[in-house]
Order: sequence, then structure tokens, then C-alpha cells
Amino acid sequence: MDIDHLRSWIGNTQEASDLITPRLVASYAATFAPHLAPCAAGEAPLALHWCLAPPIAPMAALGLDGHPAKGGFLPPVPLPRRMWAGGSIETLAPLREGDLVTRRSRIGDIVAKEGRTGALCFVAVEHEFSTPRGVALRERHDIVYREASAQAPTAAAAPPEAAAPQPADLAWEVEASPVLLFRYSALTFNGHRIHYDLPYATGEEGYAGLVVHGPIQATLMLNIAATLSGSATLKLDYRGLKPLIAGGSFQVKARRKDDGTIRTWTEGSDGYVRMEGTAHLT
Repeated sequence: MDIDHLRSWIGNTQEASDLITPRLVASYAATFAPHLAPCAAGEAPLALHWCLAPPIAPMAALGLDGHPAKGGFLPPVPLPRRMWAGGSIETLAPLREGDLVTRRSRIGDIVAKEGRTGALCFVAVEHEFSTPRGVALRERHDIVYREASAQAPTAAAAPPEAAAPQPADLAWEVEASPVLLFRYSALTFNGHRIHYDLPYATGEEGYAGLVVHGPIQATLMLNIAATLSGSATLKLDYRGLKPLIAGGSFQVKARRKDDGTIRTWTEGSDGYVRMEGTAHLT
């Protein structure tokens, strides 16, 4: 892996626009309700921005995993397995039905590391979402690439004993069904096969089943933090700890901390945390 060559992509930019239609808002709400923070009439629910202006590539331009081939906006990382590692979301103003939203994206950093499963490459992508009223949301998306031969980290073997569930001020139980994964993949035009192709997810990438999308978990974490705080303008820093496998239900939890922030996390049926984050009111 020629990291110097890959780092030449830092500073690469891209711009795309999309319209928030009533149908998109209704489809999004039908997928996540009742686990959404309250919003005013005409406003789009929190985290709907991940459904806007997805990369659209012809079938012939897709890789084996269902993602568009790399080497355009994203660097040509020679590691085939891609995962959503975490990121940061800062909401500044609401998006509304009828808005034409422009997303300006920039490659912020590219770092190579050696992990327990082999070589890793982290790519940080910075996004800014604007409407005619100004900037509505800023985001950093952390992508990690790993080797093909590596097993999915901590996915293959379940812990021998369940962990004690962690106390929370607010908790939601969400059914991690294949239908939820399919609907979200459709909303975001996400062709990644680990979310709907069971033989591929288990046989090729080494997961224990279909994988719940990272942004599904982050969407729920942002919404539960906004519900608990009573504010839709906040910043959420979050990171994935281990894959969340579909089937059964999982918990989305939030708890107020003494410093005024809110800890939020997703918890598998075994009690172990899959994704965690801290929300700061802005």
C-alpha cells in the first residue's frame, strides 16, 4: 500500500445536490418511526441527510462488494473490505421539505495502520450540507478499509456470557430485521452486499450474519440524544466498536452526564456495546 500516493487525495473535493421530497421524508419516517426526535411541521427528521445525493454508478462500475469502484473522489485504497468506523455530526439548522440541499465534500485525512486483522486504511471525509438559508449540517465520516482475508473483527464468535445491560435515562428497543436493512439500503442507494446478501456477508467477509448499517445506529443515537435533551441542534461524536448483526432486537440508549453532555450507545441483545457516542448541545 503506497500511503504517500493515497495521501495525494487529501484535499480532493466533490459537490452534489438533491431535493428533499415529501416522499423521501415519508419513507424515512416510516422506516424509523417511532424512534425519531420530534420535529416541527415541514422539517425533515434528524439524520435524513444520509439519504441525499448518494453516489450513483452504473452496474458495470461496481466492485465485488457492491460499492462503486474507488479512484475517483475516494482514493484507490488496495484493501477491498470497507466499514463505517464512526464520525461526527453537527446540526446547525433544520432541513425542510422542498429544500434543495448541496453537499460539499472534501477528503480530510488518510492514515494507514496495522490492526489485529492486518493492514487498515482510514479515510476521513468532511461534508458540509447547505440550503438556500445557509449551512445546516457539518459531518466527518470515517471510513476504514481492511484486507480481504481478515475475518470481521469480533463478529464470528459471540462472548461466552452476556454483559450486564448498562443503565440509561432513555432506551429504545429496535427490531434489527432484514426488512429494516433493506429499506435503509434503498433509501440511501447503498449496494453494499453485507447488508442484504447473507451468503456474501458470511462466506466472503466473515460476518456472523447480515450487518446493521453504521448510519442506522448513528441515526438512532442522534435522535435519542435530541429526544432526551429536547434540542435538535447538537454535535454527536461517535465510533463503532464491533459489528451489530441483524436478527432479534437491539437497544438504543442515552444517559445524561454530569458535564452536561449525553452519552448514547447501541447495545446488542447480549448486552455488549456496538457503537457509542457523546452528544454536546450547541
